[in-house]
Amino acid sequence: MTITIYGIKSCSTMKKAFTKLDELGANYEFHDYKKQGIDKETVQRWVDGLGIDKVLNKRGTTWRKLDDSQKQAADASVDKAIDLLVENTSMIKRPIVEGQLTGNDQDQTILLCGFDENEFDKVFS
Repeated sequence: MTITIYGIKSCSTMKKAFTKLDELGANYEFHDYKKQGIDKETVQRWVDGLGIDKVLNKRGTTWRKLDDSQKQAADASVDKAIDLLVENTSMIKRPIVEGQLTGNDQDQTILLCGFDENEFDKVFS
């Protein structure tokens, strides 16, 4: 099992996700994209798998602080939105959980966005 949880250490939603994964006995690595950054290819993979509307957090202060031309560019072009996410990692919804679960002679690819306790229970139990 190789699972990586992406986010920001100090985020309260991240803390809930860490606690839940620990309760479920899931082994994971943490990637703090505030400190470590994130590459465009990774964000593109998330957007391809989940959709830009799921990955881009438009409710946070970072989005609200963008000027109108940046918001319009992001709304008009997924590629521009991805560039903004790489530059402003705080706009990525948290957490993103990605990896492979191995069990019962089969691998399961995991890509989750946001914290949903029931979903975590279903996937990691």
